[in-house]
Amino acid sequence: MIVELSHEFLRKEILKVGAHPASLEIFERKAQIIPLKIFNISSPTANVIKQEMLSLGGDVVVHKNVVDCKIEKSDVILLGTKKHYELFIKKLENNKYFEIPLVLQELKEYLLKQKPEKIVSPWGRVLNLSRTLVMGIINVTPDSFYSGSRKMQINEVLKTVEDMVINGVDIIDIGGQSTRPGAEPVSIDEEMSRVIPAIESIRKSYPDVVISVDTYYSKVAELAVDRGADMINDISAFRFDNDLVKIVAKYKVPYILMHMKGTPKDMQKNPYYDDVVREIMEFFEERINYAKENGVDPEKIIVDPGIGFGKRYEDNLEIMARLKEFKSLRKPILIGASRKSFIGKALSDLPPEERLEGTLGITALCVLNDVDIVRVHDVKENKRVIKVLEEIKCIRSSSL
Repeated sequence: MIVELSHEFLRKEILKVGAHPASLEIFERKAQIIPLKIFNISSPTANVIKQEMLSLGGDVVVHKNVVDCKIEKSDVILLGTKKHYELFIKKLENNKYFEIPLVLQELKEYLLKQKPEKIVSPWGRVLNLSRTLVMGIINVTPDSFYSGSRKMQINEVLKTVEDMVINGVDIIDIGGQSTRPGAEPVSIDEEMSRVIPAIESIRKSYPDVVISVDTYYSKVAELAVDRGADMINDISAFRFDNDLVKIVAKYKVPYILMHMKGTPKDMQKNPYYDDVVREIMEFFEERINYAKENGVDPEKIIVDPGIGFGKRYEDNLEIMARLKEFKSLRKPILIGASRKSFIGKALSDLPPEERLEGTLGITALCVLNDVDIVRVHDVKENKRVIKVLEEIKCIRSSSL
């Protein structure tokens, strides 16, 4: 009998064989191929990389015309174990040709950098990122795409928060304007008149709950933080209000940076991608660098691929299928897919009111892929799915 072992249980199975505990780290470094892709490398550099990795027993994928330099640049896929990469880095340190120093620097940064274990708000409230957190959606709007999320009266807001807190919500997200496809923006004053009273009331009644404000207006964000909000959820990634980055830097507030093509009004007018994951990753890299250059603490940035924001049906599915690749950024990941149209389409065009089960399937996928935050309308149901899967994940982690 032959069994292919789950990587998560390799350590446990090695000990069952009777190996010396001191050998565990050695075996684990050799046990799993880690494919790493590097973009736009010159052919001479790619040839050196391939030669050096092959000499260590690893491998490298390059364009077929790299070997004779008939192509100027190629993407490169490295195939190696942790041990291979350790030895590969040592080899590259002695090679100063072409783009090798740049590749070496990026490789070191990637392999050494870790996602933050927690994020602390300006008020001292803590988001522990050791499990998947639930962000509950409350829209103080008359026109959000899912009617169940609309809570225009303060008593409705507080009753919804009460239910969410009872059911274990980790973050309450308050939004004052709809960002559904085709939505017109509301004014700063209108958004402020909606979200600030809601935040004040929630903070007074629930002093310990973490509050997020869903806004791209700097004035709304600043007043919201002043009145007790802990984080800013910005669909624009600092692109709609130039002063927002100053507010985030000034208050050292956790910040959700989301990818979107266009604006809510026009984002679904024939969006197109040649490579959706690569383009989103490049967007994140540029926006994170922009934030850092403007004084934002990079350890407080959370990334959101923006499900449904300037994406086709197939784009949303590919993002969900490749969630683990976004972990390469070493940033906490948020997924907001609750009751969205791609779920309805997958379920034979069901309306938002009938997309709960599909949403729970997406949440399960997120948990299994170690997504840090899921933004949902239905806290109780999603929390229960997460609780079961986290128990299973505990079994996995206890074997490591």
